Amino acid sequence: MTLALTASAPPRTHLAVLLILALTHLLNDLIQSLIPAVYPIIKASYGLDFVQIGMITLTFQVAGSLLQPVVGYYTDRHPMPHSTVIGMTFTLAGLLGLAFASSYGLIIAAAACIGIGSSIFHPEATRMARFASGGRHGFAQGIFQVGGQAGGALGPLAAALIIVPRGQGSLVWFASLALFAMVLMVWTAGQHTAIRRQAAAKASPAAAAAGRPAHAPATIALGLVILTVLMFSKNAYSESFRSFYTFYLIDRFGVSIQASQLMLFVFLVAAALGALGGGIIGDRIGRYRIIWISVLGPLPLTLLLPYADFFWTGVLTTLINLIMASAFASILIYAMDLLPGRIGLIGGLFYGLNFGLGGIAAALLGGLADSIGIESVYRLCSFLPLAGLLAWFLPRIEEGGAVRRT
Repeated sequence: MTLALTASAPPRTHLAVLLILALTHLLNDLIQSLIPAVYPIIKASYGLDFVQIGMITLTFQVAGSLLQPVVGYYTDRHPMPHSTVIGMTFTLAGLLGLAFASSYGLIIAAAACIGIGSSIFHPEATRMARFASGGRHGFAQGIFQVGGQAGGALGPLAAALIIVPRGQGSLVWFASLALFAMVLMVWTAGQHTAIRRQAAAKASPAAAAAGRPAHAPATIALGLVILTVLMFSKNAYSESFRSFYTFYLIDRFGVSIQASQLMLFVFLVAAALGALGGGIIGDRIGRYRIIWISVLGPLPLTLLLPYADFFWTGVLTTLINLIMASAFASILIYAMDLLPGRIGLIGGLFYGLNFGLGGIAAALLGGLADSIGIESVYRLCSFLPLAGLLAWFLPRIEEGGAVRRT
């Protein structure tokens, strides 16, 4: 009887592991967010034009997005918990290279190294969060994503306080953060190995088979295509703020640069809170409902936004991002339920996709802003949440992964 009770006991959520993973995610994303922070400095120092600046971004995004699914696919077959340390080694090399780069070619190489580091980190860290969740998958992914969102929000502040006043060489100061992250990653890798062994010892072959249902290829393809479109619509709207929100506030309301950057910081903090809230609530009400609410729900607010005054612009943008950011954890876990056993591949695909689609959206919206003006871009973007209607066609899978027949 004791053995039966032990076998049926629910898995434990390893909160300490999740918090350390979130901290390493914060450090990783903070470092990568420093790349655009040095653009004004290197543009003036090296006489770069906007095309060359765009090539730095493109190099970073290609290295950081296209490699992630490949890394995830490989580590699904050959788990490598310590690969996160290898990834941060690339990031450290890129950071030092960017700090001491003396030519445009070295800057490109440094940006590529930071992108490669990010592409190695995300798939394996996503797998670690999944195993440490104790079945609370949304909660675990929410905590993990809060770290990344917080790192992205702190990047501009670090740039404003340190890099802009002190120049390109001050990037070397952040090397200590990369070294600290590597120490934390060694610990999480050891914990992850122990958790995997415990899970393997407790799981019976029958339970493992029951927990890993196979879906029809058409079901998987339909689900992944719809999730990709939803991700693009969400990222396109979010990227319109990350890249152009300060310009919009300055052009429309005549605010100062400092005030516009403060508003952007509040917007990014709302994204972090939304990611955590969406993960926790998704565990309670289901991924399908969260995807509906988070993608389609902001539509009334986005339609009002282009006509709001400065105060209500701040309120509406905070609420919009709070709701919209709640989607990512549920989209990620939904995709994992579609392809059980491919956690690294899904983590790499959707973190890479999230990264790559943001770059595509920024380029498209930048071209539109040059053609029709930034205010017209926000009027057009206000209709993007309508893509949430596609959630109707998502295969209705249960939280364990089985397809619900309706």
